[in-house]
Amino acid sequence: MKSLLPLFLAAAAFAADAPKLPAIPADSIAKKGELLFADDFSGAHDKRWVRVVDTFKVADGALLGTQTRVKDVLAKDGKTVAIKAHAAVYGLEVPNKDSVVECRIKLDGASMVDVELDDRKYTAAHYGHICRAQVRYDAKTKKGSVVIIDERDGGMKNETRAMLQDPARKAEAQKFLVGRSATFPADVKVGEWQTLVVEIVDDQIRVVLDGKAVGYLKSSGIAHATKTRYEFGVAGQSGQIDDLKIYNATAK
Repeated sequence: MKSLLPLFLAAAAFAADAPKLPAIPADSIAKKGELLFADDFSGAHDKRWVRVVDTFKVADGALLGTQTRVKDVLAKDGKTVAIKAHAAVYGLEVPNKDSVVECRIKLDGASMVDVELDDRKYTAAHYGHICRAQVRYDAKTKKGSVVIIDERDGGMKNETRAMLQDPARKAEAQKFLVGRSATFPADVKVGEWQTLVVEIVDDQIRVVLDGKAVGYLKSSGIAHATKTRYEFGVAGQSGQIDDLKIYNATAK
């Protein structure tokens, strides 16, 4: 019988190298202030909404997103990508720094619904991406997750992004991504409405799903002072958002 010691050693080494998830604060990190925006999608269209990537529409009193850019589209040369596959994105101009985003979401065929914060005037990160919180569902494994990402100082930082796109430097770039994101298991209920709260204060994001704290990340890029746009994304087919509220916030 072969010794199992090498397997145990390999497993121990893997466990030692695996990134540890940050502890999730049990209590809220944000104190809600002024209500900056609210939309239950039952009335007139608010002109602050901005079409970013198709396709979104209001249906049955909710915002319905469907990813229509499903595959890369090649240029006439048959090699260059003219249009990249991309989640559907709907944007909202509500400039501020720290906030609490509350809404109801439903993944009814979608693999992801997210809340993203950007600053289009910030040129040191691709497209001014600052940070985001994603609710995901993998239909193959039937498992849900919450992913929180510092994009400004992580994968969207211009220098790091260039490294990631260079096959010769892709592995080197990984060290700059350490601590810039965190993925947590979450009870995502397909086809059911769930309440989502995303708290953004200083350099921290805390996510609450159906009243349970399910994710947390502390990273420098989140503290960006001039978040000018909220964007809501849907990957896959049919993700809904309703009863959206955005509050100004301060640290508790």
